[in-house]
Amino acid sequence: MRIEQVDAAGRPEIVGACYEILRAAHAVDHPDEPPTSRRMFEGRLEKSWNGDPREVWVAVGEGDDGVVGWSLLNLPSADNRHLASFDVMVRLDRERQGLGTALLRHVAARARDEGRGLLASWARDGSRGEAFARSRGATGGIAQVSRVLELDESASARLGELRAGAEAAAAGYRLVSWIAPTPEEYLDQVAAIRNALADAPHDAIWHPPSWHAERVRKLDRWIERRGTRMYTVAAWHEDGGDIAGLTEVGVDPDVPDWGYQELTAVARAHRGHRLGLLLKVTMQEWLAEAEPQLRRILTGNAGANEHMIAINEALGYRVLGAPSRSWEFGVADVLGA
Repeated sequence: MRIEQVDAAGRPEIVGACYEILRAAHAVDHPDEPPTSRRMFEGRLEKSWNGDPREVWVAVGEGDDGVVGWSLLNLPSADNRHLASFDVMVRLDRERQGLGTALLRHVAARARDEGRGLLASWARDGSRGEAFARSRGATGGIAQVSRVLELDESASARLGELRAGAEAAAAGYRLVSWIAPTPEEYLDQVAAIRNALADAPHDAIWHPPSWHAERVRKLDRWIERRGTRMYTVAAWHEDGGDIAGLTEVGVDPDVPDWGYQELTAVARAHRGHRLGLLLKVTMQEWLAEAEPQLRRILTGNAGANEHMIAINEALGYRVLGAPSRSWEFGVADVLGA
């Protein structure tokens, strides 16, 4: 077995083999969640939305065995330069043969070469990924709970009453909406709202990034390249003349019956007016018209984020499977093991 770096953009056959390994693993560990589309997977293998370098490495077996595993290493270049994040996947028929360990050690060596002291990855509780992380001495982070909203008649029936209560508390705010890219006049304020998310529960090893208008533009361009339709509803404070909060939902045209809840945030100065609920009710109503084929929306929240969980439960979201969490590996620990 050899480990070699590949240029994902120029090796579609290698990317296809890696994608099939991902699909097989997803079916085992996340059978209740939508599969990642090939287009989204290819996007993950490229540079990140803000240009952070990513390295794709594949483990190639002997003879005709082909690709037996792969790893993706992400090296933050502006924020969180103390760590690197990674994925490691091994073909199901080649598990428990030391391939995952070899790929992890290779990732750790590359992280060390780039001056990173920590590695971080994600795994669902009870999954093979969790077992692998624990066996390597990794430390688990905050639980992230997935929830799903079934877009059926009962979900629609709740919206009128929820909207009435939220609107009564949100006097002085009006709603604006757009499909990405973000209108130029809102770029600075969208960046400010993203910065407001810094006080949401998060793992101690991860430092919330600093947002500005150009970063929002970069994210929009990355979304556009992926082909995602990203819907945004924002609350405008009429007295202050600023955006007080927003919510986003993305739709992958290759998985058209699922929506993916992205950011929902309200600036601290505007909390207590039920804006989070109003934004999400309005989004659900908009999607019913703009994306009538949607059947479900997937979201995730830190287990400690009680306010957002209460909003989601009021809308009808239910817990979907076991929680996931980040796993922290010390680079020196991995290489010294």
